[in-house]
Amino acid sequence: MNAVVADPPLSEQLGELLVERGKLSRENLLRATAVCQKNGDALHSVLLKLGMVAERDMAEVLAACYDLPLVAAQDYPEVPLLDEQAISLAFLKARHILPLADEEERLIVAVADPGDDYGLAALHMAWSKTIEPRVGLPSEIDNAFERLYGSSRSAMGQIVESLGSSEEYNEADIEQLRDLASEAPVIRLVNLMVTRAVESRASDIHIEPFESRLKVRYRIDGVMIEVESPPARLSAAVISRIKIMAKLNIAERRLPQDGRIQLRVQGKEIDLRVSTVPTMHGESVVMRILDKSGVVFEFEKLGFSDTTLQRFLEILRLPHGIILVTGPTGSGKSTTLYTALTRLNTPTVKILTVEDPVEYNLEGVNQIQVKPQIDLTFANALRAIVRQDPDIIMIGEIRDLETARIAVQSALTGHLVLSSLHTNDAAGGMTRLLDMGMEDYLLTSTVNGILGQRLVRLLCTHCRQPYPALPELIDELQLQRFSNKSPLTLYRAVGCEHCAGTGYQGRLAILELLTMTDTLRALVLKHATAGEIERAARADGMQTMYEDGLRKVVAGQTTVEEVLRVTQEG
Repeated sequence: MNAVVADPPLSEQLGELLVERGKLSRENLLRATAVCQKNGDALHSVLLKLGMVAERDMAEVLAACYDLPLVAAQDYPEVPLLDEQAISLAFLKARHILPLADEEERLIVAVADPGDDYGLAALHMAWSKTIEPRVGLPSEIDNAFERLYGSSRSAMGQIVESLGSSEEYNEADIEQLRDLASEAPVIRLVNLMVTRAVESRASDIHIEPFESRLKVRYRIDGVMIEVESPPARLSAAVISRIKIMAKLNIAERRLPQDGRIQLRVQGKEIDLRVSTVPTMHGESVVMRILDKSGVVFEFEKLGFSDTTLQRFLEILRLPHGIILVTGPTGSGKSTTLYTALTRLNTPTVKILTVEDPVEYNLEGVNQIQVKPQIDLTFANALRAIVRQDPDIIMIGEIRDLETARIAVQSALTGHLVLSSLHTNDAAGGMTRLLDMGMEDYLLTSTVNGILGQRLVRLLCTHCRQPYPALPELIDELQLQRFSNKSPLTLYRAVGCEHCAGTGYQGRLAILELLTMTDTLRALVLKHATAGEIERAARADGMQTMYEDGLRKVVAGQTTVEEVLRVTQEG
């Protein structure tokens, strides 16, 4: 055939490599292997059909097995290369084979299955050239086919077209709306949005109805990105489908509602925390994606430096008192609290939590979900659990004076209390509690430490680009204090197929840890400002979030722009 292809890997080797890379569980591999033995299908095909492995992960492993390059999204041609008289487009589309470059003696093609000898041989006969395959993602090959040879319809466009363009329905007719939301195309539409969000590593899905359009946006690494959306006429059907899945009342559109959806996407257990609020043109829906298999409760991977971690663990070992984690919404406070509980969770202690909502289930920890509609508030739940003889109490968030007072009383009676506060920095946590009405002498007796944090985007290691830092920048930001190297090298974001062209992949925390000292206690008793408390904490050795961010810039983990984006300094 003259096609440059390595010997096909055994299914066992493919499966083992997926397990080794953490892309597939051993249990799912055994299930898929059983299906292969029963149906005679290839392992990679079964894994993709069952949604156990993401397309990109499978493509990367196939490329490694066959020792072939992986096709990037920008490698697909801008103009058609196929001679439709020489070979059937339908044949190649069905086998996921697409020419990328037609050279004098060879034809470079993207293939979803590098072991498809029959398809490659057919192409060789039609072209009379050496066929050189590259591994491509099936969805990207399909999209390129549609753009070059089809009607340019995306997967979402095809689903919408199957619903019909002139479909009319009465949004006031709840039964008709329920029927439409239960139709296969609408179900596929919602599933496609969720699947794409998980593949994109999104933390949230925002579905926002406007007068003439329905906008869908994903929050990826903390930044909102608009994606392909269904037409406005399907707004009520899509939102009703989500509400049905979350077991919400689809007839109630005047009040906010909260619910939860549990799904299995690409072999992962996914929890979707659903929130709906009424707006001018319908209901706005936000779905927070909680990937149980993707979260790692390890301080080092969250972004804790050795010094900060050592100081944090010291106050975590204290038998009683309060530890607070502060920051705005979406700054990773809950993940830090869960990581602390994971470290504290041993058979010798009893841990109780009060949360709204319970984001992750921790083995061996008694977790209570707040339900205000039945008067199970933070304060009421806390009053009950102190009689449960806990050693450690975690409060999801201190929102009012009543909850703060119970937390302080619990700390005074020998409990270790962990909680979060919505403030801009660590020093602001103390002034916020004073503003709530807490007595200063009680705070100085109970608060052991306050951790302030933000999340910055991690530079993609595949495409980050080094550059020598300008002397002016080094002097302005005082970067030399974080490195002895000269010249100092920083990195900039570029963008590649691994990071979807953003230059960033993943996030980590930048932190500041304020530990209570006699100096700080004296300032709290004087009701000092947050600025005065911060200056005293820095004099005692606290490194600010801004400084921790610059340290991570010098280490090549993120960029100066990212640190300035999430902090108020600079």
